[in-house]
Amino acid sequence: MSAFVTVIAPSAAHRRTPVALGVCLASFAAFCAAQRAAHVSMIDLMVYRAEGATVRAGGDLYALRATAAHLPTTYPPFAALLFTPLTLLDTAPLRLLATAGNLALLVVFVRLSLRLVGHARVDTVWWVAAPAVWCEPVWTTLRYGQVNLLLAVLVLWDLSRRRAGRHDRLAGAGLGMAAAVKLTPALFPVFLLVTGVVARLRGRDAGPWLGHARGAGVAFAGATLLAAAVLPYDSWRFWTDVVFRVGRVGHAEDTADQALRGVLARVLHTPDPGAPWVAAAAVAAVLGLAAAVAAELRGRRDWAVCACAVTALLISPVSWTHHWVWCVPLVLLLWSHGPRPAALGTLLVFCSYAPWWVPHGTGRPELHQNIPELTLSALYAGAGVLFLVLTRTSLPRRGSGAGGIKPSQRNRTA
Repeated sequence: MSAFVTVIAPSAAHRRTPVALGVCLASFAAFCAAQRAAHVSMIDLMVYRAEGATVRAGGDLYALRATAAHLPTTYPPFAALLFTPLTLLDTAPLRLLATAGNLALLVVFVRLSLRLVGHARVDTVWWVAAPAVWCEPVWTTLRYGQVNLLLAVLVLWDLSRRRAGRHDRLAGAGLGMAAAVKLTPALFPVFLLVTGVVARLRGRDAGPWLGHARGAGVAFAGATLLAAAVLPYDSWRFWTDVVFRVGRVGHAEDTADQALRGVLARVLHTPDPGAPWVAAAAVAAVLGLAAAVAAELRGRRDWAVCACAVTALLISPVSWTHHWVWCVPLVLLLWSHGPRPAALGTLLVFCSYAPWWVPHGTGRPELHQNIPELTLSALYAGAGVLFLVLTRTSLPRRGSGAGGIKPSQRNRTA
């Protein structure tokens, strides 16, 4: 009988996978048709291309104003170095390649998210990716030609892969590279460092966490120093001036800004929430990191990673809706290991496109929102806060191990 089950089980799995793949490809095809019908500009991709062209021409990177919207350069200089190959293609094939690349990255991101929460079935990747492409953060990421999925894949690859050993040379490489492109992922090495320090204070072996944080720091420093060697003026200007000018990114009250700063700007009807935002961000950083560290020390890396990602999004000066692609592992985690009503509610929030229901655009109407509009334009941040509360108050107390991977996950096939 056992042999019979062994023969039948693989064949059933082989039948499921092509069906799931077909559904996913059909969903992706419909998505591409919808994007084409919407005449998406992929405006951020055009900014990246302009940055790469500026680097090649030896221009002033942070004086650049690209596209008809006159958008500035906001990323560290290392990102502009990576964007230089974009200038080798005309805009039409570049848009096509970026869309295909982001769809492939979505599949990888779903695969890594499932691995993080302990699922290994191949067909599940396709079943999840098929609807995930339609959630608002993913839709907007592809609409603008953004790098969010690439950075999320680097982070999850680094934090969910199996370690070769204590002195793994690749530990931290993904985190450091992601932070060198965009500063928001830098909270992940901080989370690892704090976890190591707390572990040492409790008499535990802190080596894995501290080594991982050190690896991320080395990768970040290496990428940043490379950019400084190639672009000394731009690097000096960014790290001494531009990095502190948060207003360059856009209006804080914009409905697309789902960070705490954006929520407070709308609630207080001011373009600069100032001290209230600093206080709120500081509290969120402490409580969010505390929740992530507590989860990690209980061996629950899945909860820890998601808590750290949500904290980074909340405390960042600006977190546009497309930055919230982390809703994918968030929903998978809540569905697998949390209360399923919370998973369904989170899914509804990020598939509702609710921030776009309120008045927005020219004239800055977000500064005059009423209570229903304020509620709709704060749903992402609100979902993030509720997730952190859930992580801190009702995290299951099971699993152990310094690496944060549950024993049940270690024996599952990839």
